[in-house]
Order: sequence, then C-alpha cells, then structure tokens
Amino acid sequence: MLKIDGIYKVFNPGTVNQKIALRDVSIHLEEGDFVTLIGGNGAGKSTLLNCVAGVYGVDKGTIHIAGTDVTKLPEHKRATMLGRVFQDPMMGTASDMMLEENLALALRRGQPRGLKWGITNRERETYRQMLSRLELGLENRLQTKVGLLSGGQRQAITLLMATIKKPKLLLLDEHTAALDPKTAERVLSMTDQLIKENNLTTMMITHNMRDAIKYGNRLIMMHDGRVILDIKGDEKKKLTVESLLKRFGNASGEEFAYDRTLLS
Repeated sequence: MLKIDGIYKVFNPGTVNQKIALRDVSIHLEEGDFVTLIGGNGAGKSTLLNCVAGVYGVDKGTIHIAGTDVTKLPEHKRATMLGRVFQDPMMGTASDMMLEENLALALRRGQPRGLKWGITNRERETYRQMLSRLELGLENRLQTKVGLLSGGQRQAITLLMATIKKPKLLLLDEHTAALDPKTAERVLSMTDQLIKENNLTTMMITHNMRDAIKYGNRLIMMHDGRVILDIKGDEKKKLTVESLLKRFGNASGEEFAYDRTLLS
C-alpha cells in the first residue's frame, strides 16, 4: 500500500544551516499495517510523514501509494488518497463552520461541487450515528460551531473526518500530544477502533513508548534520519520499554535521551 524507497531529504543544502533530515529511508507497508513511528527530536519522523503527504519534495528516491508513483505529485493531488490528523487540534477543522458542515466537507471530498450543497435530514441522521459512537455527546450538537468545542472534541472530529472516506493511507502526526492524558487515551482508543474496523493502512508518530508498543502491528524507530529498528508481529508483542531502550542503544550506539518519551 505504501512503498518508500531510498528517500533523502536535505534542508538548506550547501549552507551553514544544512540539515540532512532523511538518509536512504526505505519502508514498505502492506494493506492494513498499523505502524507506530518513534524517535527523539530531529530523528526525521515528521519530515518522513510530510514527504509522504507531499508537503516536502524528496531529493532522491521514490514514494508509491496504492501502486501510484506520487514522488512528483504536489500535496493537493495526493490528498484524495490520504487522511491526516495533526498535533494541533485546531488544524483539522474549520472553526467558523458548524459541526455538520465540517463532516459534510469531509464526506464530499473529491466530489464535484455545484450550487445545491444543502445538508439533508438523511445526512444529518448519518452524522448523528457516527458521532454517537464517539460517546462525547456531539450527536446533539450538529449545528454548533466547531470553534466552541474543546481541543479533545475537535481532535476526535478531525479523526472522524480523516477516516470517513476510508483513505488509502492514514497519517497521524502526534495527534494526541496536545491533549490531557485522559482525553489522549480516549482519542487513541477511538483511533485504534477506527483503524481496525476499516482496515486502514496507518503510520502514527507518537512520543510515548508505551503507546508505540501497545498499538499497531509494527513499530519503527528512527534516529538521525535513518530507520534503525523495524519490529513486527510476535516480536513486537513481547516488547517492553526496557527492551526497546536496550535495542535502541545496540542499533544506534547511543543512549536514548529524549525525556518527553521516557517520562510518558
């Protein structure tokens, strides 16, 4: 479903600020793979997701999504294949539009837009059923402006919008990092449920080692722009934070020193 082959990304090349963000990264995801992506600051995690999404072009290598070579495609042309949820809960929704209007935009993405755009009662009932599963009381607030919702509610809505059309690939960039622990746990549980129900191929960046181990069928750790660990199947099920730290040290030759991850 996703084939990343030998990609490099360099920022500010040829200057004193040159930064090699990705170094010969190759990752192949099969349909339904749920990959958690972890690493310290500057490891290349977000750069990798942004290259897949088309935010950044790559300097070398290729990217294929669902058999299509998207390496040279701009971000807006990849958007129909992707669902994305960002770290900032404010980014995935239109705050000055009603909840039902946000959902309608997500559901109709990629369809021709004519003059007749009204939301039908039948559509509203569909939205209520979707929202009731979140157990946040939002099914009765369809005509509430999204800007009046809490950060956790908005992130749950963004997640629903990102998965409503069953994208070829779901990209989650630390999508619970800005939430309080209780809300983050709830959003992660919803994430796992939606991914399993829809068999979504997913890459999820997390700063939390326990979450990286708990969720998904595969764990990839990056360091200094490279993939240094790729753990899957039964091997992943047996992982502990301690064993993961030890494997990181063996693979990188360094001690893991990212306090935010270790303290989560």
